[in-house]
Amino acid sequence: MAETLLLPPTTSRQEIYVSLLPQLEALTSGEPDLIANLANISAALKESFGFFWVGFYLKKGQELVLGPFQGPIACTRIAFGQGVCGHCYRTRAVVIVPDVDAFPGHIACSSASKSEIVLPAFDKNGEVALVLDVDSDRPDDFDETDRDGLLSVMRLIERML
Repeated sequence: MAETLLLPPTTSRQEIYVSLLPQLEALTSGEPDLIANLANISAALKESFGFFWVGFYLKKGQELVLGPFQGPIACTRIAFGQGVCGHCYRTRAVVIVPDVDAFPGHIACSSASKSEIVLPAFDKNGEVALVLDVDSDRPDDFDETDRDGLLSVMRLIERML
C-alpha cells in the first residue's frame, strides 16, 4: 500500500471509518512486527480524524506501558485499574468518557484532553494485551460511531496478537 491515505471528502466519521479499515488492513498485511503496525495505525487514525492524541498502551508485567502513539508526550506507565486506560483494562470493556475531569481517578497526561475513548484488544488466550487510547481536545467528542469504528480496528489488531 502507498504511504498515503485516501479519505472520502466528508466529515462523516462513519464514512471515514468504512474507508479507513480496508486501508489499514492493506497497510498491515504481510508486516509481522506488531509495533510497526501499531505505529502506522495510530498515525492513520490521527491523520484521518484529527484527534488530539492516539496511542497504545501494552500490557507488560503488572502495568500498561506506553507504546506507539501520535500526539504530545504522554504518561509512560499506568497501573491496572488506574485512570481510563487502567479501568478499560480491568473491566475488559470499551470506555467512553465525555468529560475527563468528571472521571474519578482520571490521569491527566495533558490538560488539553477533554474527552476520551479507550478500547481493549484481546490476545489468543482471551487476555487483554493492549488498549487503544484516543483523546480529543473537545468535550463529548466520542459516540457509538467511534466505538463501532474503533472496535473494527481492534479486531484487525487482535489478528496480529
